[in-house]
Amino acid sequence: MMRTFILGTDWGEDSDDCVAVRVLARAHKKGEIKMLGMGINTLTEYSAPSLYRFLEKEGADIPVGVDKSCPHKIEYVTYQKRLAAETDKTNDDFEDAVRMYRRLIAESDGNVEILEVGFLQVICAALMSQPDDISEKSGMELFKEKVKKIWIMGGTWNTQGGKEYNLCKYQFSRDASHTFVSSCPCPITFLGWEVGSRLITGDKLAQDDFLHIALADHGSGNGRESWDPMLATLALIGDNEKAGYKTVKGFATVNEEGANFFTEDENGPHEYVVKAMPDSFYSDMINNLIA
Repeated sequence: MMRTFILGTDWGEDSDDCVAVRVLARAHKKGEIKMLGMGINTLTEYSAPSLYRFLEKEGADIPVGVDKSCPHKIEYVTYQKRLAAETDKTNDDFEDAVRMYRRLIAESDGNVEILEVGFLQVICAALMSQPDDISEKSGMELFKEKVKKIWIMGGTWNTQGGKEYNLCKYQFSRDASHTFVSSCPCPITFLGWEVGSRLITGDKLAQDDFLHIALADHGSGNGRESWDPMLATLALIGDNEKAGYKTVKGFATVNEEGANFFTEDENGPHEYVVKAMPDSFYSDMINNLIA
């Protein structure tokens, strides 16, 4: 059975999202996986149109949604404006991200995996959602029945009480992280800040590659740290050990301030990964996928 994915991304907050999107879009285009959709959990006037155009340039037909009620409206980064200028679409032309999550999960065959490389308010709202015209089932029921696995780039797991951007930067992200991690009925694998920090990818792209241009627009023309693409490749491989990681199992919690904690337990529903290989192993793998 082909593995199916939904991606949640804070598209526009950084540029490593662009690298992760290419990794996933190419796997989708090759038929290695099926990307059901990509939901944006930040908001600028160029959010959805720019991701839509990026995927169009990749040759990947993947639905895009955006959190139109996002409380955090960021200033656009140049790559968003550059990409959005190549299409006449606006955010109004795209589905609300929470509704898209509900619809894609409800319509799925029960084999969905969700990757989250940004803030958790969309996936949290989908989990806590009530029955509607899409499904007579609540979000909790849909997740229990249809979602096989959650992959999250977030947290700092080499220390207790760590505070990482995605989980704690804003009040809405702290609230969502606390609620989602404590309520989610699905297994969760975390890749923490410490894993991707200082590991650079995207530094070997051709100068005329639109991914290089997007990175350069962000000030990362010589490559960017690799949190999001590391999660994408980990999820694609689907086996922590084969992907080059050791696994720590147990129970994760995120408190109301967005600080993360972990209690080790072999029978726990959560896990975080620790690099088991030299940095070149991961950077070479990702650079080969995006070249």
